[in-house]
Amino acid sequence: MQIENIILSHDCRGISALRNYLPVNCYAEAAMSVLKNIKKQLRPALITTGFYIPSARAPETDGPPGAVAIGRALNTLGVDVIYVTDKFTQPLFTDDIIGNNDVIDFPIADHDISGQFAQKLVNDIQPSIIVAIERCGLSRNKTYLNMAGKDITEQTAKIDYLFFGRENTFGIGDGGNEIGMGNLAQYIPAVDSLPADPALTTVATLLIASISNWGGYGLVAALSRIVEKNLLPSVDWEKDIIKHFVAKGAVDGVTGRQIHAVDNFDLEKNAWALGQLNQLLTKCIK
Repeated sequence: MQIENIILSHDCRGISALRNYLPVNCYAEAAMSVLKNIKKQLRPALITTGFYIPSARAPETDGPPGAVAIGRALNTLGVDVIYVTDKFTQPLFTDDIIGNNDVIDFPIADHDISGQFAQKLVNDIQPSIIVAIERCGLSRNKTYLNMAGKDITEQTAKIDYLFFGRENTFGIGDGGNEIGMGNLAQYIPAVDSLPADPALTTVATLLIASISNWGGYGLVAALSRIVEKNLLPSVDWEKDIIKHFVAKGAVDGVTGRQIHAVDNFDLEKNAWALGQLNQLLTKCIK
């Protein structure tokens, strides 16, 4: 089974309608690009995530687990990782989760300050790659909108400025309103279940998934195939990290409840994709 088939299974939002607008083997191509950039530049990777849920006044459980899974894989490949998020999601990234990696609190500020902060960050770090996973992106009116169309601009740092005009960028999303979805902005409104006013921020490489965490695992699985080493975490690891994030205040993105779920998938249903990807790698990595 293709990685794309696994991570686009159980699609509850209609994101798979966009699959034909991306390369058939988009995850393999993304992984090759990641490896090319990290080998060429030997610089840290920036990974950003964190999506604010207004009903709970808290970040959601989709995004951070996938971000950490990607970070762990890159660490294994010898790459330092710096996580970038805002004040609402930063408390999730404790030392026992991210190890020796750093986390940067990107300020929630106006466009000028945000642009300056992003430029200084890139100048100082000169990242090999910049990855966004389940991070709300700017829409047409320079606002941030969730899936219900609710404006969350006041609670969302303008991390998009890390991506503007840069080539080594990757975006993972599941709803049409995330950083990277600007690549397909002309097609997203045609899908009834996706936003009429999608995110416009583009990336060099876009990946879609039924759940963004699954997209993160899909990228790690694709990296694993190339380097011939399983870099994926276990299903038990995923269950534990979701419990950790919930204990730190994260909520399910669909219900807004502080429960052990991701996009209304409980721990067992949510674990399906990671289990399938691990099985896939056992067949192709000796």
